[in-house]
Amino acid sequence: MGKVRTKIIKRVARELFEKHPYLFTRDFNHNKLVVSKLISTPSKKLRNQIAGYITHLVTISAKKKETVTETPETTSGTSA
Repeated sequence: MGKVRTKIIKRVARELFEKHPYLFTRDFNHNKLVVSKLISTPSKKLRNQIAGYITHLVTISAKKKETVTETPETTSGTSA
């Protein structure tokens, strides 16, 4: 089974990622430090869950960019 995250974690992570996409990387520890600088969380667990979801979002967006750049190359190879 997958990891279940609450709405608050997903909402905060998406907002941070949309406002500051250039600050986050695929490295969880780096994202953890960035999240702690941007917002104050009541617990380490909440901060880590937000940073983990942001890491997940970065990975997904990177895969989407790779797919978009690969798609035009494969379709342009046909000639009439």
